[in-house]
Amino acid sequence: MKLSKAARIILVGAPGVGKGTQAERLLQRFPQLAAISSGDLLRDNVKNQTPLGIKAEHTMKSGALVPDAMILRLILHELKTRGWIQPPAGASPMTLSATAQDQDFDVEDNFVNSPSLANMGAPPRTSEDPAASFILDGFPRTAGQASQLDKLIPINLVVSLHTPAEVILERIAGRWVHAPSGRVYNTTFNAPKVAGRDDVTGEILTKRADDDEATWMTRLQKFQETSEPLLDHYAKKGVLWEVSGNSSDEISPKLFSEFEKRFVDGVE
Repeated sequence: MKLSKAARIILVGAPGVGKGTQAERLLQRFPQLAAISSGDLLRDNVKNQTPLGIKAEHTMKSGALVPDAMILRLILHELKTRGWIQPPAGASPMTLSATAQDQDFDVEDNFVNSPSLANMGAPPRTSEDPAASFILDGFPRTAGQASQLDKLIPINLVVSLHTPAEVILERIAGRWVHAPSGRVYNTTFNAPKVAGRDDVTGEILTKRADDDEATWMTRLQKFQETSEPLLDHYAKKGVLWEVSGNSSDEISPKLFSEFEKRFVDGVE
C-alpha cells in the first residue's frame, strides 16, 4: 500500500510489548517506510570511524553516556544523506565533521557536549514526499529529548502501545532464543518444531539473561518514569495515538487502520 504523505513515526511501549513486531509489520505493509535506529547509526559510525563515531567511541570508553546532541546530529545526518531534510535557507551544509564555519549547525568542538543543534535560528526543511517516511527507534526516550527533536524534525505520529503486564510476563516466560542467529520462539504462540531446539540448526535454545520477572519489573518502572512525561509531551502536540491489545495480532489491524487514515488518501 502506497502512502500519500510523509509519515514520521515513533512507537512507545513497555519492555516486551511488541514494538519491534509492530515496526516490522508496518515496514512490510508500507514499503515506503524506512527504519531509522539511533543505536544502529551510532554503532555504524563507530565501526566506520567517522568523525562522530570516533567522538562517540571515546565518550563510551570513558564510561560517559552518549550526549543527546550527538544522537541528534547522527539522526539529522542520516536524514540529510537520504535527501529527506535540507539545511535552512542560507545555512552551511550539515556534516558529521562540522567546522567552525558551520555556524547554523554548531561547531565540531561543541556539538558533542551541547544540545545547541536544537537552538539554531531556523529548523531544517523537512521533505513531505511519501518516500521520506520513517519509524524512528531509540530516540527520544524522555520529554527533554522530544523537545529537542521537535525543533529539528516534526514527528507526526506517536503510537503508545498497551498490553497488560500479566500478558507480557507470560510472553517473557515462554520466550526462548537461538543466540547465534537471533531467532526467537515462544512456547505459547510460536513454539519450535522440536521443544528446546532451533528449527534451522537443531541447536539448543536459551533464555535471555533479562527474561525474568524481577528484571522486567525494574525495566518497567524505569520506563514508566520517563514515558509518562514523554507521552504527555506528544499528547499536547496532538500527535499521540494509543492502542491496546493482548497480542501483536490484536494490535496490528488497529494500527494499520489508524495509520492508513492518516497517511493514505481515500481511506476512512
